[in-house]
Amino acid sequence: IRDRYKSEENYALITIVNGKANAISHEVIEGLNNSLDKALEEDKVVVLTGQSGIFSAGFDLKIMTKSPESAKELVTKGSKLSLRMLSFPKPIIIACSGHAIAKGGFLLLSADYRIGVEGDFKIGLNEVMIGMTMHHAGIVIARAKLAHTHFDRSVSNSEIYNPKEAVKAGFLDVIVPENQLVTTAIKIAGMFSKLNKKAHAETKLKVRKPHLIALEKAIEQDLQEDISINS
Repeated sequence: IRDRYKSEENYALITIVNGKANAISHEVIEGLNNSLDKALEEDKVVVLTGQSGIFSAGFDLKIMTKSPESAKELVTKGSKLSLRMLSFPKPIIIACSGHAIAKGGFLLLSADYRIGVEGDFKIGLNEVMIGMTMHHAGIVIARAKLAHTHFDRSVSNSEIYNPKEAVKAGFLDVIVPENQLVTTAIKIAGMFSKLNKKAHAETKLKVRKPHLIALEKAIEQDLQEDISINS
């Protein structure tokens, strides 16, 4: 199973399950989109999580290194998923269960509220470290959510943070002991479910409008350029 969907009273729990790295593949993106469709249908706040110790280590590197076309196709789908999450009418809470690298970090930057776990976990954008020139969409997503002083450190320098530093940088909102991750996410989902749904959806779009327009443009720009990992 590539991802799992569980419907609860106040929220829908979506779990990314894809091997040791919890890599983001075409199947995972498709599964996430289907789960978001279902949450919309059921009118539920979304809680998105990963496996114990890892939220996601990013795009599937086998697909990313296969060919520039293959890399571009996956990155484009990933950027469109971020665009969808950022404009999603329901609140999206991420319960970040451990490491969140590259696209795993970008998913954190695409949510409404992010809860991390304490511990020796790595969170950040390692694209430049692994030889990938940061794509336009990634820059737009990072600029909107990361603290100003951490933007360059993260995007240009591939600085990787521990969960505590990740709160300061803007990847996470709060960190809790691992055994409190799910209960905290449920509590936050309960608070979000008390918001007026229409007001939340409309306000979010109004607040993010310039950012969403910039992201749509960036996705178009990325289609004109080569996206590949250079050794």
